Amino acid sequence: MTSELAVVTHGLDIGGIVDELIDAKIASRIAAKDATLWGADAEAEAPIRLGWTDLHETSRPLLAEIEALQAELRADGLDRIVLAGMGGSSLAPEVITATAGVELTILDTTDPASVRRALDDRIERTVLVVSSKSGSTVETDSQRRVFEAAFTAAGIDAASRIVAVTDPGSALAEHAKQAGYRRLFLADSLVGGRYSALTAFGLVPSALAGADVAALLDEAAAAANALRQDALGNPALVLGAALGGGKDAGRDKVAIADAGSGIVGFADWAEQLIAESTGKLGTGVLPVAAVAGDPEIAQAPADVLPALVGSPSSTPERSVVVSGPLGAQFLLWEYATAIAGRLLGINPFDQPDVESAKVAARGLLDATPQPEPPAFTDGGVEVRGSAGLLDGVSSLDGAVEALLSQLAEGGYLAVMAYLDREGADAGLAEVRVPLARRTGRPTTFGWGPRFLHSTGQYHKGGPPQGVFLQVTGASVDDVEIPDRPFTFGELITAQAAGDAQVLADHGRPVLRLHLTDRAAGVARLREVLA
Repeated sequence: MTSELAVVTHGLDIGGIVDELIDAKIASRIAAKDATLWGADAEAEAPIRLGWTDLHETSRPLLAEIEALQAELRADGLDRIVLAGMGGSSLAPEVITATAGVELTILDTTDPASVRRALDDRIERTVLVVSSKSGSTVETDSQRRVFEAAFTAAGIDAASRIVAVTDPGSALAEHAKQAGYRRLFLADSLVGGRYSALTAFGLVPSALAGADVAALLDEAAAAANALRQDALGNPALVLGAALGGGKDAGRDKVAIADAGSGIVGFADWAEQLIAESTGKLGTGVLPVAAVAGDPEIAQAPADVLPALVGSPSSTPERSVVVSGPLGAQFLLWEYATAIAGRLLGINPFDQPDVESAKVAARGLLDATPQPEPPAFTDGGVEVRGSAGLLDGVSSLDGAVEALLSQLAEGGYLAVMAYLDREGADAGLAEVRVPLARRTGRPTTFGWGPRFLHSTGQYHKGGPPQGVFLQVTGASVDDVEIPDRPFTFGELITAQAAGDAQVLADHGRPVLRLHLTDRAAGVARLREVLA
């Protein structure tokens, strides 16, 4: 991994855009927390969302407190850290710990098999980090409840095993104080979730797992001065122009792949940052988490910008190459995304369409309606579709073809799997590349419900170009949620149905496939979708 932060473009005509950004002093104004940069609609929110620009300084007091807690836990023989968090609360710790090569169990799902596996593994050595800005995220609250019950059932004082990370004044902060949790970390409330990699949300679970988070702050600090300069050498201006300056040229998608950076899983973190920040008001930049050599990288259509993180020996004719250490890259991409928001004319700090799927899911949980009958069942796969999609269709292959026929030039396909991403269902993710080759269009793959806190915003608020393939599965061993009238299986079912309902209400084509036998269904889908 190179220690120097750099952005190099190939075949992109963005010099004029960079010059305009320099003339308008965009970089220095972001560093100065100028809330007027994104227009009148953003001025109420921007002042309370720009704290990320100096986290390399403001987060340093956390380090001693985290280090002291880590020493306490190790002295007590507690060396397994489980993180209950969604979106911005989990994606940065996932990248940090994977890159550092340390173990962190990330529970960012409501799939019962995933929850059961996390509960059954070394509970006697486990500490749970409950991480939520609002403190009321339904997934995180449910995970907290089930772990509290598991600790108690094992004869363990639950409060002594739980660390909370949240914003001041949140419901979780109050609960943590009342319950006497082992430690409560209050994060910087002036930072939005997806910009929070270098706050307590990113640093606490990563450091407790064994990652060197002080080094991340040092890396960001070393890059900070360059990123605030109104100058041609500022890599944030170049990357921001590349991301947000292609709309007039018909380029509104970016495929992000690792090219020897040594950073593990970075595209997933950048995917949330870009999609949730820009996908609104019918515009945005669609990020595709790819790998080098994927169709989106090697043979990218004109509307897709290949972005390579690392220093490859060869690059596509039209691309952007980003290099530098992880802490610096966090800050770089945050600056660049805020700059892209300015170019797109949107507020990069809100997420107006994320709540819609939550409301729909909550309504389904409260009403507990009978499941919608399938249009037909083919080999153990129940098939449902949005209005008109399945007219005249009677087979699984025909249903897939019907969906793909809705994919227009300039569009994209999103595969959304509400399944177990680290267990027996994990292989389904391999359908993304064959589908991209088959359609010739960018294809994303998201595990539900985690993507609802990421690309879910773009799906509903971005350009109406997407077609959506949702996959769900029957739960064999469901998990009860203490003091809640629903189980994890019922929760994930409602989340999937709510998401599909909102997409359909937005006029998006949605094909829903429910696997009555997961193992056989995943194998069959991998054949059908290839």
